[in-house]
Amino acid sequence: MWLLRPRLPSRRFAFRSGKGGTTHPAFRLIAAAALVAEALAHPAVAAGNSSAATSSVSSPDQAEAPPVTIVGTAPLPGLGIDRDLLPYEVQTASSDDVARSLSLNLTDFMDRNLTGVNTNNIQGNPFQTDVTFRGFRASSILGTPQGLSVYLDGVRVNEPFGDVVNWDMLPESAIAETTLVPGSNPVYGLNTLGGALAFTTKSGLTHPGLTADLSYGSNNRQRLDLGYGWRGSDGWHAFAAGTLFAENGWRDHSPSDLGNGFFKIGRTLGATSWDITYLGGSSRLLGNGLLPSYRWSNKQLMSGLYEDSRSAVYSYPDETRNRLDQVALNVSHWLDDKTQLAGMVYSRSSRRSGTNGDVSNEYADYVENCENGFNANGTPKKPAKCGYTRAQGAALNSAVLNDTRASQDSYGAMLNLFKETRDHHLTLGASYDASRSSYARYEQLGWFTADRGVVADPTSPRTQEAGVRGHAENVAVYAADTWALLPDTHLTLSGRWNQARVTNTLLDPNGGDQPRESFTYRKFNPALGLAQKVGGGVTLFASASQSNRVPTVIELGCADPTQPCRLPVGLQSDPYLKQVVSRTVEAGFRWQPSSDTYLSLSAYRTLNHDDILFMNATATQMGYFANFDRTRYQGVDLSARKRIGDVTLRFNYSHLEATYDATGTINAGARTIQAKPGMQMAGLPRETIKIGADWAATGKFTVGMDMVAYSRRVTAGNEDGLIADPVPGKAPTVGNWGIPGYALFNLRLAYRPEKAMEFYAGVNNLFDRRYETFGLIAQDVFPNGQLLQPHITPRDSADARFVAPGAPRSYVVGVRYRFM
Repeated sequence: MWLLRPRLPSRRFAFRSGKGGTTHPAFRLIAAAALVAEALAHPAVAAGNSSAATSSVSSPDQAEAPPVTIVGTAPLPGLGIDRDLLPYEVQTASSDDVARSLSLNLTDFMDRNLTGVNTNNIQGNPFQTDVTFRGFRASSILGTPQGLSVYLDGVRVNEPFGDVVNWDMLPESAIAETTLVPGSNPVYGLNTLGGALAFTTKSGLTHPGLTADLSYGSNNRQRLDLGYGWRGSDGWHAFAAGTLFAENGWRDHSPSDLGNGFFKIGRTLGATSWDITYLGGSSRLLGNGLLPSYRWSNKQLMSGLYEDSRSAVYSYPDETRNRLDQVALNVSHWLDDKTQLAGMVYSRSSRRSGTNGDVSNEYADYVENCENGFNANGTPKKPAKCGYTRAQGAALNSAVLNDTRASQDSYGAMLNLFKETRDHHLTLGASYDASRSSYARYEQLGWFTADRGVVADPTSPRTQEAGVRGHAENVAVYAADTWALLPDTHLTLSGRWNQARVTNTLLDPNGGDQPRESFTYRKFNPALGLAQKVGGGVTLFASASQSNRVPTVIELGCADPTQPCRLPVGLQSDPYLKQVVSRTVEAGFRWQPSSDTYLSLSAYRTLNHDDILFMNATATQMGYFANFDRTRYQGVDLSARKRIGDVTLRFNYSHLEATYDATGTINAGARTIQAKPGMQMAGLPRETIKIGADWAATGKFTVGMDMVAYSRRVTAGNEDGLIADPVPGKAPTVGNWGIPGYALFNLRLAYRPEKAMEFYAGVNNLFDRRYETFGLIAQDVFPNGQLLQPHITPRDSADARFVAPGAPRSYVVGVRYRFM
């Protein structure tokens, strides 16, 4: 029986501020704009969208000509441009591409197929992935330095509290196209340090009919995707889609489920189009994080819990619940055949709660200072260091149960003017974004069970340890122009001016809140690029660009090294942090002599000035945010595609050098590292190779395989080649604790007995390769899975290499139905 457990939102449509039932100002704006859009839609005078209605049918003589790929040049969908005219390499993928790949989800697809994209499965959940592009991250994990901006139909989905991206809240069944723009493109706004991801959704006009995708896989993984598009008379159209997902998880204590629904209704009449969309989602994700691997004990290398069982968990629970409501209105109007005015207003309400079991700070200090044990009379063998008697140690609460609650409400508007002339492709725009955030962390002491679960101590009170209220506003104006200097020479100029204001009030649960702090950041970011066609389908390109990122509420609320906070986020102090400024230069070429052949090569370098990094203050989750002078990301990306008869081949290669570019102190896990220019950053492979092949064996049967190979990754805390901090008078402990490279193979089969029906099956990690995606040196208080208890047996609390285990071999089978 098909059992699905997602918790879909049970609330009604609600756009209220929570104070006296007042309607949210963004919703009032959306409602008013909808009325204006409908009024504009009625006149039939408009010049009509002749460019949008251009036929895509080619003559037989043009069948093998290189296709023209139209891409957007701004977050808001609008009048596109030929990708070959841009001075950088844009990657795109359609919903059909994602479906054919049989990937686990959208982030898994990007990891397998997009050049320069990698993932770190730090949290241990397929929907809580740490996605990187050219070393820059878009992650769901608080505290991760974020460097990619992410948009859905022009709505920024980086959450305001920490710029995190909740991948589980993307409506995957409703996404029509994925676009990845490289570099510090200023048009895409704040946080576009290394690139931008833009997702556009389906509509009844573009995807009419019914689609259904039902699948079952390993670990009781169940997924249902539905979509229906309706194209009515007189320009009306609608689209609805939903996803239900549930699994037991391949690791212990890790069941997860989610559900989301997406709805769009709109109208196109004459020169005007409008649509209103609603996205609602709810999820319960369990990701049990890193596992301790090898450690040094008594001058011997000892295996850890990971070697005993890669499905084990270090401690649990580690549960995250997300909930989202988003509404947006998009309006466009053709002023003439080549001029389009587009606008968007949105309101977005996000809620996140988490429960995390961890070692209590007091017990961690006790283990570290009292590991030599006690004398027969119960006194510590090293009393000055320990500070406990045996009875006091036995009475300590070993664990703590952390509960967090975050509320984020954001709203905004964007207006773009797209203008195309014989020599220019112009975009003018302005945007306004505002958000309100509140956060609280609660703590209750407890104990560990035999299998490292945390149970609360009923005699211990649940107390609030931290809280914050924040408000952020960003106003921006921007412009971009692609200018045809000559028929085969195109110059692209763009720039954006940002003004952001971030306000914090740190809350004291016992009264005496800290004074309200407010910081304002301003920056103008320019970009310049040139694309030159040289014949034979070859285009040369080069560009230079700049973008910036301002500190978020979480970063400003945890930026004092003398008052470290706990992640997921406890907040202690809010000193000033500088904004991050990123500058990118890129050059390369692309070659597309026909529709069957494509090749591109890009070389790039990005420098981050005043990068914001999270510094671990101890071996626990305590730490703080701080500026680091410079970090550098440089490398080469190569992409190639070739179709030979019934076989389609794909090859992607990436070389990445992600390094610190200044001298400074980096704190990671149990280590304090003296960073130097050229020191490699943790968690990022230097070399990545992706190979794919699809064979249409018959008109009904296709076979595909892909391979992804990664080189070695540096372990956080081992960047300097040491596995422990140097002790004066002793030789340093040298060791290479990096994460070994690996290659994964995936197989897929599809059979289509008729046009509307398709059966498929896939195997991921075909050869069941044991691998890890991330490493961190930290204190292991569970050697061999047992809690250290110095009052019972003196034991070594040596630091260990913690790793993020990769998923074992898994299968999926399913059926897909499409009725147009």
